[in-house]
Amino acid sequence: MRLEKFHGIIPAFYACYDDQGDISEARTNALCDYLHEKKVNGVYVGGSSGECIYQNLDERKAVLSYVANRLKGKMTLIAHVGAPSTRDSITLAKHAAELGYDALSAIPPIYFKLPDSSVYKYWNEIIEATPLEFIIYNIPQTTGYTLTTALFEKLLANPKVIGVKNSSMPTMDIERFKRVGGDNVVVFNGPDEQYVAGRIMGADGGIGGTYAAMPELFLQANEFFLQGKFEEAKRIQSCINDIIIALCSQNGSMYAVIKEVLNRRGVNIGGVRGPLEGISTEDLGRIDSIVTMIDEAVQEFCK
Repeated sequence: MRLEKFHGIIPAFYACYDDQGDISEARTNALCDYLHEKKVNGVYVGGSSGECIYQNLDERKAVLSYVANRLKGKMTLIAHVGAPSTRDSITLAKHAAELGYDALSAIPPIYFKLPDSSVYKYWNEIIEATPLEFIIYNIPQTTGYTLTTALFEKLLANPKVIGVKNSSMPTMDIERFKRVGGDNVVVFNGPDEQYVAGRIMGADGGIGGTYAAMPELFLQANEFFLQGKFEEAKRIQSCINDIIIALCSQNGSMYAVIKEVLNRRGVNIGGVRGPLEGISTEDLGRIDSIVTMIDEAVQEFCK
């Protein structure tokens, strides 16, 4: 029962900047309010969608603070604290614990190719720095490190390790991790393009970078799955995938395009931070069609 608060749809929270490209408390609050109104299950703060790699320690601490001040007690809060150094990761972990987050999460160490022993030590030192529960973040396509079931099982010996956010593409990985952990762990589907497939293979919910662009569709996909309406779930996943392909097919980065989609919804959270590319003039007209795709899918499936 204690793990149920981590089930369902948990959007990855976006970086919210002012017009000068600095972290904006007001715009962070606006995104918090928007997601709360949409009734998502929680938020995953400070991860890839939060552009954490391009923010300094003080900025990341500020974002964690703003979100906690706005949403604590209203939904599940997971703080991503992975950083280039163990020291900075622990600093972020302690800050999140003080703010009252429900759990921590972290990618493995990046840049240097490290052995399992180093990765285990890194994660374990973060875990032992606070009383909070911990969710491993497996995203080999960006970190270059693939979590094995053997290391996962070793980490699960620590009772504070409650699951894994699995963003590798094979759905088999979800099945393998769930088989190792059983009902005592939460496995999150990471790739948004396979949310329904991930749920069928054993995922308890999802954390995704496009959820906040179309929360209604992912919430409805989750409902279809829970109701056993698998044909409907497949159809809505197909529409979601069409939208994701469009989001990723513009000149600007996917996150820049998503932010403009949100801007059309009245939620201005600024642009993206370099080296991510902002939207181009040519993108603007095409984003209109993406907004229409989302609206039509919501109208079709979320009656």
